[in-house]
Amino acid sequence: MKLIRLALARLIVIGGALALLVIAWRTLRPELPAAERGRRLAEKTGCFACHGPEGTRGTVNPGRTDVSVPTFEDDVMMYAKTREEIREWIHDGSTARRRASAAWRDERENGALRMQAFGTRLTERQIDDLVAFVTAASGPKIPDSLARSGIARAEKLGCTGCHGQGGRLARRNPGSLKGYVPSWDGPDFAELVRDSTEFRQWVEKGVSRRFDRNPAARYFLNRAVLRMPAFKKHLEPADVPALWAYVTWLRHS
Repeated sequence: MKLIRLALARLIVIGGALALLVIAWRTLRPELPAAERGRRLAEKTGCFACHGPEGTRGTVNPGRTDVSVPTFEDDVMMYAKTREEIREWIHDGSTARRRASAAWRDERENGALRMQAFGTRLTERQIDDLVAFVTAASGPKIPDSLARSGIARAEKLGCTGCHGQGGRLARRNPGSLKGYVPSWDGPDFAELVRDSTEFRQWVEKGVSRRFDRNPAARYFLNRAVLRMPAFKKHLEPADVPALWAYVTWLRHS
């Protein structure tokens, strides 16, 4: 009987340890948003060799009248009107609409650099991630005026330096809990920000009251290379509601 109780006790201890491991794995597991996975894939695949760092500075392309390779920030809409056309460019190296133009085909032949077709190199999910990144870099169409004001202020305040274009990336952050800055549309955001009150605390003070009082959270916040600044003295009266409106729109778009 004693041996049975001992065996049961060991099973309970082992079960508890396994449960803790599962909880830790779920807590620490990276959950990168699609746009960030796309950014990292674009870097790995060689996209930035022609489109420049994070697609922001296209290299010179001799022979073309448009002079340089298009950027993801400003030039996308001249080449792709929809997400599906962005996908076509990545998958096929061009769109059916462009290939139907003899003038465009001549222009392509004259250029030293030509967009490659990645449809045979990448999976469908990888292409989806690249589309998400290019879309984020080119800037979303935001119908709500308060949300538009929010992203404009986020750029002015420098929020997008760490959180990436549109707040949709997850740049590496050594020392932090998951190793990256959380995006505003990723699953990590809901763990960090429960409501508009906590959002205001993060923006104004650089940390929410809940996380500031948690020793484990405080440890990782202090250990991280990139730390959320306190913006209170830099804010205009309508900034926090506008920023919250943009984040809310982004998470439901």
